[in-house]
Amino acid sequence: MDLLPDVWRQDYWLPPGVTWKDMEQLADSDRPKPQDLLLALPLALGFVALRFLFERFVAPPMGRCFGVRNRLQMTAAPSPKLESFYTQQSRQPTQSEIISLMSLCGKTQRQIETWFRLRRNQDRPSLSFLAPCTAHFTRPWFWDHRECWKHYPVQPMERVHYWYYMLELGFYCSLLLRISVDIKRKDFKEQVIHHFATIFLLSFSYCANYIRIGTLVMLLHDSSDILLESAKMFNYGTGWRKTCDTLFIVFAVVFLVTRLVIFPTKIIHTTLVLSMEVFEPFAGYYFFNVLLMVLQALHIFWAVLILRMAYKFLFLGKLDKDERSDEESEAEEDEKDKGEEDRNDAGDYCWERSKDTLNSKLSMLTNSCVLNNFSNHRASVADRMRKAQ
Repeated sequence: MDLLPDVWRQDYWLPPGVTWKDMEQLADSDRPKPQDLLLALPLALGFVALRFLFERFVAPPMGRCFGVRNRLQMTAAPSPKLESFYTQQSRQPTQSEIISLMSLCGKTQRQIETWFRLRRNQDRPSLSFLAPCTAHFTRPWFWDHRECWKHYPVQPMERVHYWYYMLELGFYCSLLLRISVDIKRKDFKEQVIHHFATIFLLSFSYCANYIRIGTLVMLLHDSSDILLESAKMFNYGTGWRKTCDTLFIVFAVVFLVTRLVIFPTKIIHTTLVLSMEVFEPFAGYYFFNVLLMVLQALHIFWAVLILRMAYKFLFLGKLDKDERSDEESEAEEDEKDKGEEDRNDAGDYCWERSKDTLNSKLSMLTNSCVLNNFSNHRASVADRMRKAQ
């Protein structure tokens, strides 16, 4: 705090009448300190390394046990000029660069765009990993939300909550570190906004000793996220369709109830209304609640996608993909392009066959007409010869 005194002004972080010295009444082990947040950086790197090890050494044999089949991955055809451009200049060429590459390599625009998609796809990971966290249900503020502000800010922090915060913060920081190499889907921007909002919420609530309400927010989010990842895991295995569908139904119910009912009526109500019974509004009060509103807007966005999935499952009897990220990935686009090319080739083949059939029929018709005309001509000549005789 001595390094950036203006940033740590207590009227930004704490309610009126509350000072940083009030928190010093707590023992060092029971008091959240801003420098503790630095632990999130090595934890984030640890999560990245753990994910790498999991994807390379743990996930493949586990996937085989669950019957996960590797999808055939198309690879980019060798092209030294395109490979040189890819590695030295850009993985995503602009339109002008594509035009120059067309003249340089003698390829069409579609071929070059497809090559870069395939090449980027070769550098992407094949599986994802999520480490779920658990929270505690035996704390008094879990049932009575007014307890979140009782005796604030002199509220001792338990070690389990300290590690809960550090692990969650490290995990979301690791997601941001990996965001440049993960597959970008439809809700990519919303996910980025969610990660930043969550990191700011965790950091602010920890420094301001909003530990109790912060644990409730994390618990609410983790309760449905672990179900979603479990459903995705069983979706990739063979013979687990009923398990996947059951988990999806449970996830949809839990998500809609926790994010659209409990979160606004309990969590946001606690921070907006019940907190005012203890202290007056201040800068941190508005900052914290605005971030909660951002999360609520994202909840509504994802709820619409989940309801679309539920409609397909209940009324159409099929559940093909996750609508939360239902934009095709680059690998899926490659398969789609390949499918379109196959359909075009099939169309060309069918057209060629149709032409051959049509030509054959026309030839038969022509021959028939010629033969008929020739026969009629011979009969007419023979008839005239008989009449002349």
